[in-house]
Parts: sequence; C-alpha cells; structure tokens
Amino acid sequence: MIAMIEMTLGALIASVTVLVLSIFLGFELISKVPPTLHTPLMSGANAISGITIVGALFAANSELSGGSTTLAAVFGFVALVLATINVVGGFMVTGRMLAMFQRKGK
Repeated sequence: MIAMIEMTLGALIASVTVLVLSIFLGFELISKVPPTLHTPLMSGANAISGITIVGALFAANSELSGGSTTLAAVFGFVALVLATINVVGGFMVTGRMLAMFQRKGK
C-alpha cells in the first residue's frame, strides 16, 4: 500500500511557488547564455547530477524509509540508474567537446 503524504495548504503553496520560480529562473538563465556555451554549460550541469546519485542511494536503502520499503527501493533504483546515465552522458559530451579543441597534428 502506498503511504499517503499529508501536506498542509501552506506547504503546498510554498512548494508550488518554489517550483514556478525555479522554472522561471532556469529559463531566464539559459536564455541569456550564448549558443556557443550551451554544450559546456549542460555537460557541467549533468555532472552535478552526482548529487542525485547520493540521494538515490539513500532512497534505495529500505531500512531508512518509514513507508513501503519495496516501493522506495524501486524508485531509488530507477533514480540511481537515470542519474548515472545522466552523469556518464555529461562526461561523454564534455570529452567530445574538449576533443574538438585539440590539435590534430600531435
């Protein structure tokens, strides 16, 4: 059985406000970046997803969760796989980008 999350109206409004402001701020920041810097910016941002891996490891640890341990472990494993793909992809894009700037003669 999935444990229901109880949230007060004030907490819900605060959460939605943070979500809307972060979307707006992210759009404004990315729109101000020149197109030539999008690849390095995004590859660096993908590498920051290593923090998500740590959170996914905590979520996958079924002893720490108070609700449905199987559901938490499944969500933690899915988050771990997706965050790992994101980090590896970020480093691959960074490697390919840096290879474009190396001299071909050496």
